[in-house]
Amino acid sequence: MFESKRSKLIFGIIFDLIGMASYIIPGIGEFTDIGWAPVAGYLMTKLYPGKAGVAAGIITTIEELVPGLDIIPSFTIMWVYNYFIKKEDPTQVIDVDA
Repeated sequence: MFESKRSKLIFGIIFDLIGMASYIIPGIGEFTDIGWAPVAGYLMTKLYPGKAGVAAGIITTIEELVPGLDIIPSFTIMWVYNYFIKKEDPTQVIDVDA
C-alpha cells in the first residue's frame, strides 16, 4: 500500500489533512490530537521505515501534541526530504556485504 512515491505522497497529504482537521472545531479540536498524535507517529514509521522514519514519527507525535503546530505538514515534509533532499530510493538499496 505504501510502496510507490505517488502513494506515499497521496497518503501523506491525507494524513496531514486529518491532523489539520482539529482546527475545524476551535478549542475542542485540540483534544482530538491526543488520540491522533500516536496514530500519526505510527503511520509515519510505516510510510518511511528505518531511522529517518522513526525520528520523523517521534517528531510528528510531538508536533501533533503541541497546540498550534498542527498546521505543519510533517508527512509532506518527510516525503520531500526522502525523495528530493536525501535523493535515495529506499526500494533500490544495494547490499554491499553480498
